[in-house]
Amino acid sequence: MFDLFSGLDAWLVLSLCLALAFVLTFEFINGFHDTANAVATVIYTKAMSPYRAVILSGIFNFLGVLLGGVGVAYAIVHLLPVELLINVNTGHGLAMVFSLLTAAIAWNLGTWYFGIPASSSHTLIGSILGVGLANAVLTDLPLGEGVNWGKAIDIGLSLIFSPAAGFMIAALLLLGLKWLYPLSKMHKTPETRKELDEKKHPPFWNRLVLVLSAMAVSFVHGSNDGQKGIGLIMLVLIGIVPAKFVLDLNSTTYQIERTRDAATHLSQFYQRHTDTLGEMLALGKSNGSEMPQLYRCDPKQTEPTIAALLKVLNGVASYNDLSDDTRVQVRRYLLCLDDTAKKVGKLSELPAREKADLEKLRKDLTATTEYAPFWVILAVALALGIGTMVGWKRVVRTVGEKIGKQGMSYAQGMSAQITAACAIGMANIYSLPVSTTHVLSSGVAGTMVANKSGLQGSTVRNILMAWILTLPTSMALSAGLFWLANTFIV
Repeated sequence: MFDLFSGLDAWLVLSLCLALAFVLTFEFINGFHDTANAVATVIYTKAMSPYRAVILSGIFNFLGVLLGGVGVAYAIVHLLPVELLINVNTGHGLAMVFSLLTAAIAWNLGTWYFGIPASSSHTLIGSILGVGLANAVLTDLPLGEGVNWGKAIDIGLSLIFSPAAGFMIAALLLLGLKWLYPLSKMHKTPETRKELDEKKHPPFWNRLVLVLSAMAVSFVHGSNDGQKGIGLIMLVLIGIVPAKFVLDLNSTTYQIERTRDAATHLSQFYQRHTDTLGEMLALGKSNGSEMPQLYRCDPKQTEPTIAALLKVLNGVASYNDLSDDTRVQVRRYLLCLDDTAKKVGKLSELPAREKADLEKLRKDLTATTEYAPFWVILAVALALGIGTMVGWKRVVRTVGEKIGKQGMSYAQGMSAQITAACAIGMANIYSLPVSTTHVLSSGVAGTMVANKSGLQGSTVRNILMAWILTLPTSMALSAGLFWLANTFIV
């Protein structure tokens, strides 16, 4: 880890340390901001004591980050247009990272202070979109090219539909439990059980399910939200010390050969579909340029880009053998080829089987650029896990008591938590960032409606307002900060 500081000027070392501190602070705040969502039901139903719950939740969040992979991390990174990712100089990269993180941290702290279950995912995504749009204005790009709108729409749909799905599935699950076990003690609230049965804790099996589902929510929260911090740190490292992080320097010879083979097969794929892709990719009409001007990806430069990549990687057994500038160039080649392949994959003229092959080629092509060093994963895991162990009280009461007009029953807690764990787990499989906050709170609301407990209008309005305002507010904050940084500092 510490060799990343070697050869850097003092101001770059300071900037790098500060940027990493900002990212880890964001993850720490994300931890205590979202802790309540993972443990609210298990604490409120008295299935576990608060301190035992948050400690276990912290451990499972930690494990979730360690074992969650990097799919969601790079889904977040690729919200930015490929042109911005391949042309980030040090000053520009610092302005981008500090702007989006400052905006995200400010909004997270504000909503946490007022006990509103707002979404850290929404906040971060809004901040990234704001930076992308501000960059488009500053560099005279069309606003439509300032953000990877295809990825933004995919993520936006997941953020919109996951709470709706959480609401409906949790409600149906509770109705199923009431139909199958109408007289079960699981339908009691903690207050009712204490009053009628003189017992503090839920029945054994209900307690076990509540604890296991709470830890499952913590694990999938770590594997989803923790990856956002991993993606941010990789943005920081690539922007400030690109030579050491644009490619995975630990890639084996086999992995590099797979990358080279993927480029070769990609060229063959395009040649097979000359009739469909000839005009789009200017196949056979190369102008001899290896990369478009200003490093803007252009599908018509695909053939010379593949040729340049194959030439550079010919006989290379380790990325360490390449010069610093060559590594940066290889990453640019790979990102542009992946961007073009992504566009080709969306064409309706291609058969589904061919699109599947193209998707496999894309994975091989980017295998050595979409990675994260173990120390990055460990640092984010620690920040999120430790953050999980503090700050839980403000939001637990909101989730447990203020969403519905009556207290939450054990069955409601189980239904909401099982739904949240399954929904976030599915999102992880498809590398989609979702909001733990919104999935769980909407699940609780769904059980309240299904149980005919009613909803507290003021709390629901506050949650909805936070949901509506988070994106535009974080976008405006990050865009304004990015514009100020580029105007007066960079």
